[in-house]
Amino acid sequence: MASRDLALTLLVVIVWGMNFAAIRIGVGSAPPLLLGALRFLLAATPAIFLLPRPPVPWRLYLAYGMTISVGQFSFLFSAIHFGMPSGLASLVLQSQALFTLLFAACWLREGWRGSQLAGLLLAAGGLAVIASAHDRSMPLLGFLLTLAAAAMWAAGNIVTRAVARYGPINQLAFVVWASLVPPLPFQILSWFIEGWPAISSALRHFDGTAFAALAYLAWAATLLGYGLWTRLLSRYPVNQVAPFSLLIPLVGLSTGWLLFDETLQAAHFIGGTLLMGGLAVNLFGRQWVLWLRKRA
Repeated sequence: MASRDLALTLLVVIVWGMNFAAIRIGVGSAPPLLLGALRFLLAATPAIFLLPRPPVPWRLYLAYGMTISVGQFSFLFSAIHFGMPSGLASLVLQSQALFTLLFAACWLREGWRGSQLAGLLLAAGGLAVIASAHDRSMPLLGFLLTLAAAAMWAAGNIVTRAVARYGPINQLAFVVWASLVPPLPFQILSWFIEGWPAISSALRHFDGTAFAALAYLAWAATLLGYGLWTRLLSRYPVNQVAPFSLLIPLVGLSTGWLLFDETLQAAHFIGGTLLMGGLAVNLFGRQWVLWLRKRA
């Protein structure tokens, strides 16, 4: 990976790591599905009037919007709303790299190396350890919803690879136009699940802090973060880009501890170490093996 692209990847890590704190603040002011609708409405306007639509079929805009946007964030916002700690959510969500490997093997026929399989098993064990420690500080429902969000993010990664087949495009413009998809499904879900009284109350009491969180979610996490992420996935194999997300929990856990005094149990530390270790083996395992062979 070129040094400039590596720097952009690290920027995404920081932006997305702080994203979880913004979500926790946001769901404290608005129901999660309504927050999702507002996030993508703000992401699409006014940027859609400034950026021409990239020449990508509408079905891919729809697929991207329904997976990486509606699917991922309906589950993730709901998970944090139901008590999933923001820092721990940033850790568990990185299982998207595991789901991405599985989906890429099934749909893109991308082969696995031995180190990737070893990393997959190690990380899966870490998730099992984390799940075993569910209690009031980490409800099982919140954990399962976060896993569902990770699977939807991974599905969106596969859609992004399909978009790349249409040649170089303005990735930021693609994310902006894809943001037209989520508001209506989110609004429908919010209306039927959360109800008009909750929606009305949230809109009446929406203050400056809530808007700051919403603006961060829309402009930093969505436009900047996914614009860069889509660019990276269009230039490099999924297996090379996705594991970089293992750095995001370092920011997410630190932010959760500093802002909300979130703490982890011993099982969370053990499971998190296994999860991140598995992702590290997936990312660097081949290089380690080659290095050891040269030293032998």
